Amino acid sequence: MASAAVALVVTAGVTGCGSDDKSDTATGTSTSATTSAAGHGDHSAAAAPTAADLQATLVLLADPAKPTADKTAIVVDGTKRQANIEALNRALAGYGTLTFAVSDVKVDGTKATAQVVTTSPHGAAPAMPMTWEHVDGKWKLTDASACTMLAFVAPCTP
Repeated sequence: MASAAVALVVTAGVTGCGSDDKSDTATGTSTSATTSAAGHGDHSAAAAPTAADLQATLVLLADPAKPTADKTAIVVDGTKRQANIEALNRALAGYGTLTFAVSDVKVDGTKATAQVVTTSPHGAAPAMPMTWEHVDGKWKLTDASACTMLAFVAPCTP
C-alpha cells in the first residue's frame, strides 16, 4: 500500500496539489534585491541558491536512510512535520530512488521558486513549482512545498 502511495507522487501528477506558494514559471534564473521582514528566522542577504542547492534538499528529504532530524532541519518549521516525514521514510524504504531535476530558479529576496520534475522507478511527473525560504542561513523547503511531497503518504494537517 505504501509503495502504491509513493508511486502516486510521481505518476498521478503532483501538480494537482494546492499550495500557498507563489511562483513565476517563466524560464531563466533571476534574482532580486528585495528583502522581506515577514517569515521566519534570519532574513539577512543570502547568496542566490543554485538548482543543485535546492535539489540537495529534495534528495535529502526523499532518502529513507537519512534521519528524521536531518530532514526536519531542511523544512521551514520542519518539526511540526516529523510524523509526516517518518511516514515518508517508511513508505520509501525498499521502494527505489526518487530523483529530482530542478530548473528555472527564481529568487525574490528570501524566497526561491523553481520547477521540479520528480522521477521514480515508475516514471516522471510533470514539472511543478516548489518554493524554498532562506531561514537561519540555509535555503529550506517551505512547509507548503514539503507537504506537496508528504501528502501522498501522510497528509499534512495544520
